[in-house]
Amino acid sequence: MSEITVAPVAGRADLREFIMLPFRLYADVDQWVPPLISERKRHLDRNHNPYFEHAEAEYFLARRDGRVVGRISAQVDQRFNEFQNNDWGQFGFFESEDDPAIAKALLDAAFAWLRERGRDHVIGPLDFSTNHECGLLVAGHELRPQILENWHHPYYGTLLEGQGLTKAMDLYKWSLHVTGRTDVMPVLFELAEKLEPEHGITIRGMRRNDLNGEITRFMEIYNAAWENNWGFVPLTDNEIRGYAKELKPILDENWAMVAETKEGETVGVALTLPDYNQVLAKLNGRLLPFGWVTALRQRKKVDAVRVFALGVKPEYQHTGVAAGLYARHYDTAARTPQKGGETGWILETNVPMNRGMEAMGGKVVKTYRIYGRDL
Repeated sequence: MSEITVAPVAGRADLREFIMLPFRLYADVDQWVPPLISERKRHLDRNHNPYFEHAEAEYFLARRDGRVVGRISAQVDQRFNEFQNNDWGQFGFFESEDDPAIAKALLDAAFAWLRERGRDHVIGPLDFSTNHECGLLVAGHELRPQILENWHHPYYGTLLEGQGLTKAMDLYKWSLHVTGRTDVMPVLFELAEKLEPEHGITIRGMRRNDLNGEITRFMEIYNAAWENNWGFVPLTDNEIRGYAKELKPILDENWAMVAETKEGETVGVALTLPDYNQVLAKLNGRLLPFGWVTALRQRKKVDAVRVFALGVKPEYQHTGVAAGLYARHYDTAARTPQKGGETGWILETNVPMNRGMEAMGGKVVKTYRIYGRDL
């Protein structure tokens, strides 16, 4: 076999090859959903993505005989290190032909870059952090990914494990069909009914005339509710604003929920997104020149959702706010085309949330794995 060379991405042509490699590797895979090329460019742009206000990254391409055969990123997130009190690095955007030599060359380059920056441990894949697409799909390959998640070739796990990477944490995705209340433990609806009379907390939809403010409040609770999670790094103000801008076009008021007190304090939120991967699957990564016409037509056919995130301020978690948010999902499903879908990922160690999904009649349908290794 010819020699494999790995080099950092240099210039626009290399970046395009970095972005476009999955389009070749998954060309014959029905489950894979092409991302929007323009969105991937923005996400990787160090001058655009506010992640780079507290992090640095390098992108690498592997070539054989001049042909791109793999890619990877290596990143150091100082905010993550400060919050988690460690000196870890991360890798992400891993894609490769089915060849252990390619995987070794890519990982060796990424790990060398991280060692040069004083990192003593690495986790991944993270594109770029747990606030973005993360983990390697290790179960559920027969299903299409939902909005804001990846699909990977089954052989990727073998390639990573062959280089000494082992499981650090599994992330579960649960199926959720919110049409049959008889499948749900009655206590959930009992808690929801007590929420207003006993605690003065009501559930409402997000207000479209104040969506920027609503999403900002959502992200603030996201930071508070997830701060004790493994691998979490809180979003900065600029990252929150960036998320608000990106989520606004795909947000459906029916599925965006707020729990608030009589005084108007937001104490819990649920942001559930229509699964627009059903639309993206028809676009092949491009909105122009006519992809937007297809997008408008397909948008009305979206029949599933993804619970992007559901969180409650720690001091209100005993009141049944989560139960109230769950119950509203059933009410919403009764009047919208979406009758079910999947949760966002839940840490395998998050026993309360996983039990909550069981109580709602859910089943684990996908597992994403974050790997780790000492450097």
